[in-house]
Amino acid sequence: MKNKITIALLFLSVTGFSQKLNTVKLDSLFDILEAKDKYMGSIAIVENGVPLYIRAIGKDDVESGKKSTIISKYRVGSISKMFTATLVFKAIEEGKLDIGQTIFSFFPDIENAKSITISNLLNHRSGIHNLTNDDEYMLYFDKPKTEAGLVQIIAKGKSDFAPDSKAAYSNSNYILLSFILQKVYKKPYKTLVEERIIKPIGLKNTYVGGKTDLKKNENFSYIFTSKWEKQPETDMSVPMGAGAIVSNPTDLTTFIKALFDGKLINEKSLATMATIRDGYGSGIFETPFFDKKGLGHTGSIDGFSSVLTYFRDDKLAVALSSNGNIYQNNNIMIAALSAYYGKSFAIPTFNTLALSSADLDQYLGVYSCPQLPFKLTVTKDNITLVIEPDGQSATPMEATAKDIFEYRQYGIKLIFKPQEKQLLLQQSGQEFVFSRK
Repeated sequence: MKNKITIALLFLSVTGFSQKLNTVKLDSLFDILEAKDKYMGSIAIVENGVPLYIRAIGKDDVESGKKSTIISKYRVGSISKMFTATLVFKAIEEGKLDIGQTIFSFFPDIENAKSITISNLLNHRSGIHNLTNDDEYMLYFDKPKTEAGLVQIIAKGKSDFAPDSKAAYSNSNYILLSFILQKVYKKPYKTLVEERIIKPIGLKNTYVGGKTDLKKNENFSYIFTSKWEKQPETDMSVPMGAGAIVSNPTDLTTFIKALFDGKLINEKSLATMATIRDGYGSGIFETPFFDKKGLGHTGSIDGFSSVLTYFRDDKLAVALSSNGNIYQNNNIMIAALSAYYGKSFAIPTFNTLALSSADLDQYLGVYSCPQLPFKLTVTKDNITLVIEPDGQSATPMEATAKDIFEYRQYGIKLIFKPQEKQLLLQQSGQEFVFSRK
């Protein structure tokens, strides 16, 4: 699986609200996630600056058994874009940048540089190709890169569409914004984050990261196969302002409240930042929870994944950071918001079905679906069912009921119909029918 800085968020909707947080049920959720070893991470739910619920489970380091605490620090991936966008709007307010100016004076070798504006970089309308989409990215993500080296890579990727003709997420945009900030301020990006965000609002556990240091309460990240496997580390000189921030949920809630309280940028800048067009604001996007609309960002890098959202009407900030998960962040965010707004939510049981190797034989084979451009090979490893889509790594599945197998980390469910030589693949609310040759 590619190591990328990505976004992904899907909240369900409810109506009718109440502001008494159901901490008992949230504890039940985190208790079972910890007991079943399905999640490693931390959450903070804060209303108007007052912490309502903070908890951490899992380990900073699986090998040594070092347990995570509420001061454990996580790489927060693309949530870094909110910090970078904030710095850009501060530069605009100070007259160092203009939102409508082009990037030609900074990067004349970038295709369409005479047409691409600062605004286009901020709201992903530049057309600049996303460098993390390329296979080549995996050859250098863990090695130090200079500004010249990264700009050369981005320039080589050219453009995917004409500037401002549409929107498409690109980490390249925010890497370039990092370099623009360094040029206009003549200071390192790391220093700008410290001086203009961290110190003014008193963040204690936030900074531009480097190599992981357990002594600083930083943690390693993991992906679960048959066990937790430590992931290689991105060198933070590569993502820069697109994904280099290290933080924890408590600090993230402090940051987003300060942002919306006008302590970092003015109301005009904030209004521009929060204007959503084709799904994107400027370093921000909507995180809806039914008729409520939050604003924030998600992030993933290495095996880390995070979510940060703010519901302005209720002054509610929720942040979630994980360094390893089988149970999805989205499910936990739904639970957290449901607990706050007085709605019911399910506590998973993680019941499994014990099967023999012979039981799995009826499911094995190569399956195809007319709507999808790949075949799905189903094999077994002793008593574990394994699926392998064309060109992707093999994934072990967990038997949860008769003819039903799941991979909860990515929300995948397979429902087999052996007599009909079919399987149903369900993921993200979609269902596809595969037939066996």
